[in-house]
Amino acid sequence: MNNSQQRGVTGRSQVRRAELIAIGRKLFADTSYDTLCMDDIAKQAGVAKGLIYYYFQSKRGYYLAIVEDSMAGLVARAGGDTGLPNAERLHRTLDGYLEYAEHHHAAYRTIVTGGVGCDAEVLAIRDTVREELLAAIAEGAYGRRTLPPIARLALVGWLSAVEGTTLEWIGGPSAPDRPGRARLGALLVRQLRATLAVIEEFAPECPAPPPAEEPFETVGDLAPVTGSP
Repeated sequence: MNNSQQRGVTGRSQVRRAELIAIGRKLFADTSYDTLCMDDIAKQAGVAKGLIYYYFQSKRGYYLAIVEDSMAGLVARAGGDTGLPNAERLHRTLDGYLEYAEHHHAAYRTIVTGGVGCDAEVLAIRDTVREELLAAIAEGAYGRRTLPPIARLALVGWLSAVEGTTLEWIGGPSAPDRPGRARLGALLVRQLRATLAVIEEFAPECPAPPPAEEPFETVGDLAPVTGSP
């Protein structure tokens, strides 16, 4: 087999593996990990069971590959635009996060909930996502990825609220007044600003960045809460 043929085989393998991950993400989103057996997965994926073993060795290997792939997608979407001014990067980070959740419901749920529950390896992957997002927020706010303990605690609290809010947003009913991504982003940015202001009170070495031009829509009904004009 020549080099061109080898690249073709490798490329097809990568595509096939990605297709199986995409299928598995939907399966595990709708059915619990313990309920699905490899025969069920192969049947619903429309492939031979041996093909899944070939790429992932086991059901657990398959599931971990799905979680890791989802994590990489979320971190890449939220952590880009590193050359932007700090305040604008905060906005872009949050918008990328919400955009990922909006278009990848199953993957987002898998990441945030830890999927199979008290599985230490899955929870470690989830914690890696949170650490990357906290670092991205810290870099956007303060120009560095490390935080004093009090600032970290405050941002962990804010991020936990973001996760719960986002899960409700992607899973709630499609009511006419359900907020779009821009509106929800405006709300979460204002909550983050309030958190950064509180951090500055407790940790003066972490001054809150000045607000950037608002890339999210203007939400006038939030002014009484935020003090915005």
